[in-house]
Amino acid sequence: MAAVWQQVLAVDARYNAYRTPTFPQFRTQYIRRRSQLLRENAKCGFEPGLRRQYLRLRSQLLALRYGPLSEQSSFRASSVRSSRTTLDRMEDFEEDPRAQGARGHRRSVSRGSYQLQAQMNRAVYDERPPGSLVPTSVAEASRAMAGDTTLSENYAFAGMHHIFDQHVDSAVPRLQFANDDKHLLACCSLDGTLSIMTLSPPPPTVKVTLKGHAGPVTDFAWSLSNDIIVSTSKDGTLRIWNTEDGRCIREVADPEGSELLCCTFQPMNNNLTVVGNSKHHLQVVNISTGKKVKGGSSKLTGRVLSLSFDAPGRILWAGDDRGSIFSFLFDMATGKLTKAKRLVVNEGSPISSISARSWISREARDPSLLVNACVNKLLLYRVVDNEGTLQLKRSFPIQHGSQPLHSIFCPLMSFRQGACVVTGSEDACVYFFDVERNTKAIVNKLQGHSGPVLDVSFNCDESLLASSDATGMVIIWRREQK
Repeated sequence: MAAVWQQVLAVDARYNAYRTPTFPQFRTQYIRRRSQLLRENAKCGFEPGLRRQYLRLRSQLLALRYGPLSEQSSFRASSVRSSRTTLDRMEDFEEDPRAQGARGHRRSVSRGSYQLQAQMNRAVYDERPPGSLVPTSVAEASRAMAGDTTLSENYAFAGMHHIFDQHVDSAVPRLQFANDDKHLLACCSLDGTLSIMTLSPPPPTVKVTLKGHAGPVTDFAWSLSNDIIVSTSKDGTLRIWNTEDGRCIREVADPEGSELLCCTFQPMNNNLTVVGNSKHHLQVVNISTGKKVKGGSSKLTGRVLSLSFDAPGRILWAGDDRGSIFSFLFDMATGKLTKAKRLVVNEGSPISSISARSWISREARDPSLLVNACVNKLLLYRVVDNEGTLQLKRSFPIQHGSQPLHSIFCPLMSFRQGACVVTGSEDACVYFFDVERNTKAIVNKLQGHSGPVLDVSFNCDESLLASSDATGMVIIWRREQK
């Protein structure tokens, strides 16, 4: 019945913004202490009926004191679709409707190279005034529809929607909302399990727990249709799971018997998954057969910690624990990997996260790579050619010296002005950075975790943000209501 105490904490979190409005730091301390006490009380074995009765009384008392709160679902219209998937596939060189495939089998619209795109971007970028954005008619129109809100207003996340602690005392290194979904979320833990959680209908609950790995789970990925999850573990296996019933469909052992540290789906062909291991190897695996793809392997200089494809699936970037990022050309027909470029970010500094984006925003058309390396900075790179060559564009200060932190681009579903990136940090905070702002780039800072924040993820309509930490806590943050 620990879920009841999670519901109690979620009720408190919803009203937390009303407590001591002149002392916001107290609200963080309050919710942390509240979480600790509720977890301790959950172990005492009180009668389930008493717990539910306490939850009802607590809700009534808070509603009487602060007034009723509306539900989270009203933040955005339900008709709004996600661009986390579609934005990366909407290139501006061709508008060929025949290139649009069915769900789960989307094809890239673009046939232009990164090199041509980068040259065009540079020409426009170099002519603009310092610090300004590249305007487009589409961006102006979408900004008008969005009400010309500022970037700070767009990402004014503040209140806690819910807290999950089923993995408490074991770090949760990765979490991710399902594709094109507002309420389905998954995370993996060093306790050897994965959880699939649903936030609607209320109250939020753990839908299914994926059990089977004999060691810490290091990474996972959703398929495009959300019916499959692949996961990697230090037990040396890749597992394929059915997300409806939690059944393990297939187990694929690493032929070298090494720890598997990261994985990602090939975006245009979800039969293929790329896996990185602790013996410096990359391997493309056909999950339908469980066999390695011929020619789909390569070696890095260190343990493979992070992977990311570009949207069309033609370029793969891989980061290792020696501080290097490698780019590979991916043959769509055969699954063969060809090593292209190498960038040493900082010798000996592990590359814990890589995220690729075709556009940062409608105004900033640069293909970009967002990188977490243990250099106390979040790094933003331009992709300057069709071999994945990187050029540093911006860096943002964060505390990152040893933990496997991750970051993401904001979905930019509504194509509002400007662009944001979000990252975890070892100071237990979540940071929002404006990539176009030269000074005071921090747009928002969320406090509530009690340990280093390892990963962050948006749902499809940007109404919720999930974050996980090294103590096993997952916090769902809601967009601030106006």
